[in-house]
Amino acid sequence: MSDAPLVVIGDALLDRDVEGTVERLAPDAPVPVLDEQHARMRPGGAALAAALAAAEGRPVTLVTALASDNPGRELAALIAAAGVELVDLGLDGPTPEKVRLRTVAGQPLLRLDRGGLGSGRAGGTGSIGRATAAARAAIGWASALLVADYGRGVAAEASIRAALAERAAADEHAPIAWDPHPRGPAPTPGVLLATPNEREAAAFVPELAGNGLPAIAERAATLRQRWGAAHVCVTRGRDGALLVGDDLAHPLAIPAPEVGGGADPCGAGDRFSATAAALLADGARCDEAVAGAVEAASRFVAAGGAASFRLPADADLRAATSPPVGPVTGAAVGHASAPPSSTGSAAGAPAVADLAHAQAVLAATRACGGTTVATGGCFDLLHAGHVRTLEAARALGDCLVVGINDDASVRRLKGPNRPLVPARDRAAVLAALTCVDAVVVFGEDTPAALLERLRPDIWAKGGDYAGAPLPEADGLARWGAQVVVLPHHAGHSTTRLIEEAANRAAS
Repeated sequence: MSDAPLVVIGDALLDRDVEGTVERLAPDAPVPVLDEQHARMRPGGAALAAALAAAEGRPVTLVTALASDNPGRELAALIAAAGVELVDLGLDGPTPEKVRLRTVAGQPLLRLDRGGLGSGRAGGTGSIGRATAAARAAIGWASALLVADYGRGVAAEASIRAALAERAAADEHAPIAWDPHPRGPAPTPGVLLATPNEREAAAFVPELAGNGLPAIAERAATLRQRWGAAHVCVTRGRDGALLVGDDLAHPLAIPAPEVGGGADPCGAGDRFSATAAALLADGARCDEAVAGAVEAASRFVAAGGAASFRLPADADLRAATSPPVGPVTGAAVGHASAPPSSTGSAAGAPAVADLAHAQAVLAATRACGGTTVATGGCFDLLHAGHVRTLEAARALGDCLVVGINDDASVRRLKGPNRPLVPARDRAAVLAALTCVDAVVVFGEDTPAALLERLRPDIWAKGGDYAGAPLPEADGLARWGAQVVVLPHHAGHSTTRLIEEAANRAAS
């Protein structure tokens, strides 16, 4: 375990493994019929690299782009269940999926790709949102960065590349590892370690022929100069890896250990790059990081590859499609890897770290057919009336997300002397309540923009709002949300508490 935070940047995929038995051929064609016995979902692409790093107890943030479709919501829930903080740039297009059909004995039969894998812009079919403030902040404060490029646009997004280049320029030998993809862009200059595999290196430098070690070393040296990277490591599967660098007089060949077991290479590159980046975060030299990554990837393949990976909360990876449990249970205000300012928000923008967790809670609840509930307010001084209202809201459904106004919007709504309690502390108090599943801080005077992102089934309002027009009503009507007014608890008021405290202090 390490406290050094790692930030993974790249394209996330949803992987589905469908396993069953084959005992006959189809009557209409000589193809096997798979009788499905069970199916499992797991995070793929950059999300797998992030989940692998987080499984070691390290704080990990994933900067990626998810669509607002069902696969995107399922993937967000899996990411949350893996203990990874999500910074979602937004994807205007389908969430990519890889569906692997295999026998229960592990024999692959077919892979079905969905979401435009291999076509469109940078290999994808949708546009990527620009880097948010949370994404730029994460890139700036991480102990190490891993760009896990799957050629679908995140690593090519101009604002992401600018933030990476800025970090590299500000920090000589910045701890940035880059796992490139043939459909993706070149690494930004100043990367500490680039990790193409042998096939990718040959594709990047097609003018250099040959398959032997001298040819691989020449390609690695060419790529190091071309990309402006401090080191390039060409991974070679069971043959280990070859590292060239500005601090190495000669190429360094690192053999893979002799390990028995399976031979499924799926996910080996993610295991390698995640381990290398994590070791760099802990201060390892590049040769030490590569040696550790070779060993980790070899053992990963021997254990069964990506198909053997299990989320911490559930051995069969169904944690994200059942009611929120494990890492998704209970309210979260940010994450251990978040910078101190992450709970606040710019005007009109929900705090991204909290929003990602809330969306994961909602997605997990929807996936199992549950009812999602949201409510909101300032909650400056939490009192018994607040608690009773929150408990009543939670009883309306299967999860409760609470939106709270940030400090600036409270001042606009309540006056220059409010709030008495800053947003981070208000959120922490609410998060401690067992009836609250997630807390999000927002900066607008109304929760309308936040609700557009959450889209709950029920929007609960306190009784003092009965009959008053709701500025968020139009949005709620668009997705068919039900507005529910909860009873007002007379005699409980933050303003009254403040006045009483002032009177007692004066007497």
